[in-house]
Amino acid sequence: MKLQGKTAVITGAASGMGKEMALLFAQEGAQVVVADINEAAVTSVVEEINSSGGQAKGVVTNVTKEEDVARMIDTAVNDFGKLDILVNNAGIMDQMLPAESVTDEMWNRVMDINVTGPMRAIRKAIPLMSKQGHGVIINTASVGGLFGSRAGIAYTASKHAVVGITKNVGFQYGKLGIRCNAIAPGAVATNIGAGMTHADPFGIEQAMAGMSLQRGEAADPKQIASVALFLASDDSSFINGTVVTADGGWSAY
Repeated sequence: MKLQGKTAVITGAASGMGKEMALLFAQEGAQVVVADINEAAVTSVVEEINSSGGQAKGVVTNVTKEEDVARMIDTAVNDFGKLDILVNNAGIMDQMLPAESVTDEMWNRVMDINVTGPMRAIRKAIPLMSKQGHGVIINTASVGGLFGSRAGIAYTASKHAVVGITKNVGFQYGKLGIRCNAIAPGAVATNIGAGMTHADPFGIEQAMAGMSLQRGEAADPKQIASVALFLASDDSSFINGTVVTADGGWSAY
């Protein structure tokens, strides 16, 4: 088991990629803190893990609130004794709004969840990981963080920021035994787009211009979870401060 004896905190862990990461990490021996804003879904995932012989604790977490982020990290330490792995997976889309249409409200909400949330969690985790001499941080970025028009301006800017955070933390804390990497998925069959009820027509047209170049189907969240497992385990011990793209070859064109 690749994560035997490890403790992991995963945000956005009640659905989609985060849920599959939580289930897979638990199967591989990790004690998992399931953090998500959806209380009912958190309870469901925790029950699924525990009923299968794993160990999980649930924490209802709004990553825009400092006290929630602190509580989720503290739960790992108080209940499982340590924090080995932090996965910043929670995120939202932006209705594909282009620069001329984005509102301050949308911009601030996307940045608060996609950028400031991970920063707060990392800020809380670093002293713990530094003291124990090891730790792994995984950020869910996006191909939108590598290219210019895979989403609206707010999401694009936020995921570019996540990539920058990843590189900064990976380099600055690598000598202390902490690795920080990101995953950049392409299209994935999750509910992140469920709130895209009023997507901007111009924004969609621009963002989807190259979609036909992808393999033709969205990734299963389990495929992204497998990448996260690799980055969380010792199999990736010499990988730090970089981004693993998992998009079926879309961006290779």
